[in-house]
Amino acid sequence: MDSTTHKLYHVHGMDSRGFLDTYFSNKEDMVFAEDSIKFPMAMFHYQFSSGRIEGTFLIDISLGSAIHNLYSASNSFKNILILKFQEKCIMELNRWLHDRTGAYDWSHTSSAAAELEGTRDQLQQKDMCLRSSIKQILKCDFEQENISSPVLLPLADCIISAWILEMISKSEDEYIKNLEKTIKLLKPGGQLLLIATLDATYWFAGAERFHCFTCNEEFVKNAFGKVGLVIDFCAVQRRRNVSDLADYKAFLFIVGRKGE
Repeated sequence: MDSTTHKLYHVHGMDSRGFLDTYFSNKEDMVFAEDSIKFPMAMFHYQFSSGRIEGTFLIDISLGSAIHNLYSASNSFKNILILKFQEKCIMELNRWLHDRTGAYDWSHTSSAAAELEGTRDQLQQKDMCLRSSIKQILKCDFEQENISSPVLLPLADCIISAWILEMISKSEDEYIKNLEKTIKLLKPGGQLLLIATLDATYWFAGAERFHCFTCNEEFVKNAFGKVGLVIDFCAVQRRRNVSDLADYKAFLFIVGRKGE
């Protein structure tokens, strides 16, 4: 299929529950666990437990309605705001946040977070800690200069962006523009923790195929430099699974600090 016929996540929307089942579930046939669950959780745990990331206010701008990337962050940040492109993802998150019937089961990731921290005897507290830290979930729009418009947000001490820029960008220039809009929400001296999908052209959610901007590690690092982010940390995990549901070759975890 030609890439121009792929759907755009932020334009066409997706099956949010199908996306979670495909890439983040605890099902036996879910082959992406090493890449989409274990790698990012280990990286976030390493960063937030190091003491190098400080502050009170964190913004998350990530793909779909996953929450496992926020467990470690909630140990340090008690004021977390989540920005999402779709109402479906906001509804999905609110079901989990308020522990409603039909909420997605994230127990396998809360267990993984507790194991990373050596607190398996306090398993129930992981979800409680994260829920209490999430203060608001808002819709965002990268077509606006202020992506949270009409809400004017205070600048964040830290931003997490997982798998989103390459899904909403169609060119190198657009990627850099979207990266600039992201860090406009970041304080000088604040840090962006970004997960990128490398060397991909598509991914599936349910039966629908979506666009992915093809980028490599060098491009992302150069993009950080162009927008004034100094790289503090970088790690790459090569693909650990075999599946035709997505054609990425690796995941990149990179931390950049905004200039003062």
